[in-house]
Amino acid sequence: MRELFPPTPLQRNAHLSERYGAEIWLKREDLSPVRSYKLRGAMNAMRKQLSRAPERKKFACASAGNHAQGVAYLCRHFDVRGVVFMPVTTPQQKIAKTRIFGGDNIEIVLTGDYFDDTLHSAQEFCRREEAHFLAPFDDPDVIGGQATVAVETLDQMPRPPDMIVLPVGGGGLAAGVRGVFVHAAPETAFRFAEPAGGASFRAALEAGHPVTLEKVDSFVDGAAVARVGAAPFSALSDVLPAHVVPCPEDRICVTILDMLNTEGIVLEPAGALAVDALEDLREDLRGRTVVCVTSGGNFDFERLPEVKERAQRFSGVKKYFILRMPQRPGALREFLDLLGPDDDIARFEYMKKSARNFGSVLIGIETSRPENFSTLVARLEQAGFIYRDITGDETLSEFIV
Repeated sequence: MRELFPPTPLQRNAHLSERYGAEIWLKREDLSPVRSYKLRGAMNAMRKQLSRAPERKKFACASAGNHAQGVAYLCRHFDVRGVVFMPVTTPQQKIAKTRIFGGDNIEIVLTGDYFDDTLHSAQEFCRREEAHFLAPFDDPDVIGGQATVAVETLDQMPRPPDMIVLPVGGGGLAAGVRGVFVHAAPETAFRFAEPAGGASFRAALEAGHPVTLEKVDSFVDGAAVARVGAAPFSALSDVLPAHVVPCPEDRICVTILDMLNTEGIVLEPAGALAVDALEDLREDLRGRTVVCVTSGGNFDFERLPEVKERAQRFSGVKKYFILRMPQRPGALREFLDLLGPDDDIARFEYMKKSARNFGSVLIGIETSRPENFSTLVARLEQAGFIYRDITGDETLSEFIV
């Protein structure tokens, strides 16, 4: 690894330590050359493959994010040919970054609307061209590369931590890091964080084998997988399901903003998982030394408005209502007079309808404290306004918010 980059920093975070009454340290994988830990596993897998078959200098992968960038970086490092298959829907920012890392050593192929289609194309290419497929997590060599996170962590601390919190997607990082600690520091406890909308690891533990989720929320795109890897699961099958924390996607948005605004640390949704899980682990943390692995920082700032929106709704300081508004002069003024000094209208859509006494208004309101909505609702009811709170209605929210 030292041919590629120095050890990523292990930093004590005063903000989180004070909040949770513990010694919280961050293993900053978001500060690797490709801003994620994925470089480690891809490097180990590519290096070993080249040592086994030096004549096979063509590699391929399927990824829309961190794995693609890691593979591209390594194709240039080892001066080998790589073909990176990405879904057609991949943002241009990620495509451009992958191309920058790989330069003339890689070819990017955009194919498939969904990742499964992209994966099939990459594997078919490898069979046809006799190229080596670099799996993102379900490969012993990849797991071995991710294990270097644990080796560095042990070297950087005077004694092993009391607990490590790891993000889980396909499971390669979790399997690698835990495997090292089981032998080198078995007294260290482990907790695992996965997105609530893609909790394939916990589902596998409860079933006793990997299972495929019927539905996955893709917001945490670096960790939302429908099925945990078979190789990682075999190394993690003895983990207690209670030790896996499902992190709500909207709360992860709160964590992303908190780390950005308070600490100046840019984390992608998957990179914020371990920090977000601390909220559910609060009772287990007090007085202990805890390491959180911040696994990635490839955050597309075009997503920032969505992240802020979801964070505000989760925190209870933003709500959406459908309001029945009387179609008469002065009705809007009456409504505005009900708003408190900290209530701000963030969205207002009204269409006057002929031959009706009432019209419908979509209104979004931001405020400073969640309690302010209790006061506003009481005023609405006292004034006789009919309303419907649609903040928690997923179908309506996706359509109109």
